[in-house]
Amino acid sequence: MPKEAANSKLGEEISSSYHVSKEDRKAAFRSTLAYAKPHRWKFLLIFCCTMLVIAADLLQPYLVKIAIDDNLLIGKNDFGGLVLICGVYLVLSLISLAFTYIQNNLLQLTGQSIVGRIRKELFEHISKLSMPFFDRFQSGSLVTHVSSDTESLNQFFTQVFLSLVRDGMTLIFIIALMFHLDPTLAGYSMILLPIIAIIAIGFRSYMRKTYQITRTQLSRLVAFVAENLAGMNLIQAFHQQEEQDKRFTEQNTRYYKANLREVRTNVLFNRSFDILGNLSVAFLTYIGGMAVFNHTVEFGVLYAFITYIRQFFQPINSITQQWNTLQSATVSMDRLYRIFSIKPDITDADKPAAVRLPDVQGKIDYNHVQFGYQEGIPVIKDLDLHIRPGEMIGIVGTTGAGKSSLMSLLCRFYEVNKGSILIDGIDVRDIPQETLHRMIGLVQQEPFLYSGSIIDNVRLFDQTISREQVIEACTFVGADPLIQRLKDGYDTKLSERGSGLSAGERQLISFARIVVFQPKILILDEATANLDSHTEQLVQNALQVVSAGRTTLVIAHRLSTIMQADRILVMKHGEIVEEGNHTQLLEKQGYYDQLYRHSQGKQATGTI
Repeated sequence: MPKEAANSKLGEEISSSYHVSKEDRKAAFRSTLAYAKPHRWKFLLIFCCTMLVIAADLLQPYLVKIAIDDNLLIGKNDFGGLVLICGVYLVLSLISLAFTYIQNNLLQLTGQSIVGRIRKELFEHISKLSMPFFDRFQSGSLVTHVSSDTESLNQFFTQVFLSLVRDGMTLIFIIALMFHLDPTLAGYSMILLPIIAIIAIGFRSYMRKTYQITRTQLSRLVAFVAENLAGMNLIQAFHQQEEQDKRFTEQNTRYYKANLREVRTNVLFNRSFDILGNLSVAFLTYIGGMAVFNHTVEFGVLYAFITYIRQFFQPINSITQQWNTLQSATVSMDRLYRIFSIKPDITDADKPAAVRLPDVQGKIDYNHVQFGYQEGIPVIKDLDLHIRPGEMIGIVGTTGAGKSSLMSLLCRFYEVNKGSILIDGIDVRDIPQETLHRMIGLVQQEPFLYSGSIIDNVRLFDQTISREQVIEACTFVGADPLIQRLKDGYDTKLSERGSGLSAGERQLISFARIVVFQPKILILDEATANLDSHTEQLVQNALQVVSAGRTTLVIAHRLSTIMQADRILVMKHGEIVEEGNHTQLLEKQGYYDQLYRHSQGKQATGTI
């Protein structure tokens, strides 16, 4: 099975959290809470503010109870005492307002700081993962992890945490005040607790499954949209809009149904508590009213008790309303934990070789290399190749011959299965990856340009490279006249992937990068495949300039690109079947000769 067939398998496993073990879930929760440890003093201050707010809110009904029972009902008519109670009531309201403001702002500051750090470390972690990970993982799913999942964690710290602390402590204080007012009525109220627990437990597993389904469908929908936007030119060129619209509708419908299921579950769960709360108020009003008529309970106590029983359900409702956020955050914790748990397939050696970039000569040795993206399906078979410093090597062959794999192994995007690859006699596995990638310059068929100025795209946002160096490099490769024609010259802002430039202009900018960063080994992977003949000539001239003094490997479908190479390798089924310069290979009248005849529009003898 080729690597594309398994492209999204790992992504599906990580995007879905259907089979997360309890141990992994606990580990995910602990790893998330670890980000909160540096902010423990802020959380302590938030807790103190919350306690003051709760105390201020819960003392207000007790003040009304005092005004009713100790003043109004006994005919005391103490106007000064009532004014005092009103003043205290007002002060408590202001305290509640002030500390609620402080609490919410401090909580948002803390929560955003935590999630900002998680998002930063997640991006750094993903950027350090090896190429096999990106072969198997959909880019849209990664977007979901970086944006949507981290936002769920933000809601956990800024909403769920506050609800658990504030509403949990409110429940404890209300219960304490209810027992203080009347133990009998409080005892009746405690009958509600096991009923609440039964409802919560009954819904818990079902709600978790519901949120898992919704999050997975969202991840798949985002992945589908991202992939379609990236390949929109292909979709339009082959008039696939209707087919892709149909597939999008299917994905969107699944997400729509999952959302409806989530909403139905939420409404049923929350309304169950509403009904229970209303029945409880009615029941306690009846019990308390009879007690007032029998003069066993004061009216002020009944008023305060009914107020507290209503407040008793407010935090419960608040907690249940945050239940969906908690479930969503828990699923996000699981998903992010699994991403963070993935280790790079390729790591630096325990004792890396000390390599000085100025001393690199560019000698390359492939020693009996074997490689396959999947076990048992070799892409490169026992390849033995030795390249001299400064030599230009052309590599040709049909699709699937192993040409790009050869380059990917040299850059150590993948590890060889057997054999070794040496640069100046040092195994690439012993060279630190950062050093290795500075030694090798890579120009691909579709050079990637970032949203930003041409200056920043050439120096790749490295501020140690001056503007003058960038201009000199662009002039060196022949890109300066093209850039000067642009409205803002070198300060022209490019759109995503440099869509404001032609293919040739993008390639010339990628060549300018080579001049700026000065790698000793240059790889061109189909760099002229999409260029017209005039632009190809510009790029060819730039290639002659940048390849001087560098070991250069050129993968090409167009034989004109590599006709001047010192040596041309003809690959077929992962093996080098012919080798030599252009003239020597034509004299052999073999496979290269057939490719050349086809490229010239002539009838080849034999079959390619």
